[in-house]
Amino acid sequence: MTSGGSIVKHGIRTGSDSSDLPWGTGYSGYAISVYASRKPPLWGTVDPDEVEALAKKKLEDHPDAFWYAAGNAGKFGTYWANRNAFGKWKIVPRMLVDATHRTLETTIFGVKQPTPLIIAPIGVQGMFHPEGDLDSARGAAAVGVPYTFSSAATRTPEEVAEVSGTNTRYYQLYWPKSNDITLSLLGRAKKAGYTALIVTLDTMLLGWRPADLKTACLPFIHGWGCSSGLSDPVFMAKHNLQPITETYSKFPYDAAELDKRFKEGDEVIKRQVYLGMEWMKEVNSGRFVDWNNVKFLRENWEGPLILKGIQTVADAETATKSGVDGIVVSNHGGRQVDGALASIDALALIMKSSVVREAQKKGFTILFDSGIRTGPDVIRAIALGANAVCVGRSYINGLILDGKLGVETVLRSLLSEVDTSLGLSGYRSLDEIRGKADEVLINEDKLRATL
Repeated sequence: MTSGGSIVKHGIRTGSDSSDLPWGTGYSGYAISVYASRKPPLWGTVDPDEVEALAKKKLEDHPDAFWYAAGNAGKFGTYWANRNAFGKWKIVPRMLVDATHRTLETTIFGVKQPTPLIIAPIGVQGMFHPEGDLDSARGAAAVGVPYTFSSAATRTPEEVAEVSGTNTRYYQLYWPKSNDITLSLLGRAKKAGYTALIVTLDTMLLGWRPADLKTACLPFIHGWGCSSGLSDPVFMAKHNLQPITETYSKFPYDAAELDKRFKEGDEVIKRQVYLGMEWMKEVNSGRFVDWNNVKFLRENWEGPLILKGIQTVADAETATKSGVDGIVVSNHGGRQVDGALASIDALALIMKSSVVREAQKKGFTILFDSGIRTGPDVIRAIALGANAVCVGRSYINGLILDGKLGVETVLRSLLSEVDTSLGLSGYRSLDEIRGKADEVLINEDKLRATL
């Protein structure tokens, strides 16, 4: 059906904003467009947990693929801490504020973006959908959300850049042990238009992940998730080979079939296994870096340099003095250390630091990651001080179900809930709430003490 000259399909309105529809302006118009279409949303639900359950069912013939995305360290303690900790921070709405016209604009790395969302880097997306990585980038571009390329992608950085068009894109680095390979990757990222470098610090070793161990699922062993390395001229030259630029990770990921072909002597699979193992030695080498190593990246990357995985006040303060441009407060979604501090609580502690707050006023960027599922989650993170938030598993579930359209649907739904919740809480912009947790939120423990 059409309304105001734009098409409503699966609850997604295209061609204009929703200002001509009743009760909805800007991103909040997503919901009213669903009502106006008289059709339920894509998948029949907007509940992120229900969407995840549908994604699990979609991959029921390939449970190792689903659990590679959904699995966590140990007994899932950190994962549930991330999810549950948001509920301790209660939003306190204010009334009689004219929030008719709102904006979700925010500044990320000194650049104004239309929303506070960033696509988080998630690897091996070819396990989830035939167009994994590419459709995630396409969906992000359709909504105008910056895309973060994962070093563990099943497509090359150049391929993802091509489908991203003019959309903002960042490059996430799993830090190789060899400096010449690192420099090659950075050069390729810069040439392909990636504007910021996000360095993941908490994966020098893979976490203890029972779901993956249960099925011995590690796709890198078969060369999956190694496209950055296998397409890199410096890495491949070390093995007297030419870069591999064609897509060799064919959906679905069938470990048993690949093992069978390897045992039968399939030369292509044998090459992939060899190179996959060699690439793992580079990026999951067990070699830990320290603050002195950051200087090397700073000297060889022109543009924003961000450290991902910061969870302590001390590390955040050191980061502000290390020459980097920002941090991602993150515990890798609970995938690395079980029993760790919830990421939203880490953010709250870090943003109590006057050193960090002063640096932020001067342009130091604070991103938040781990546990975001709903609009109120985003509002809580922004109120506690984040410039923007990274969305991970939710968009992967959309990718599993419907590729580009699925990613786009998840992002639009989340933005609609952010916009609606912001207005109903009595605010017109994210700038009005950023870092103002004492006004916007009340902690459950403080509330109980007051009562």
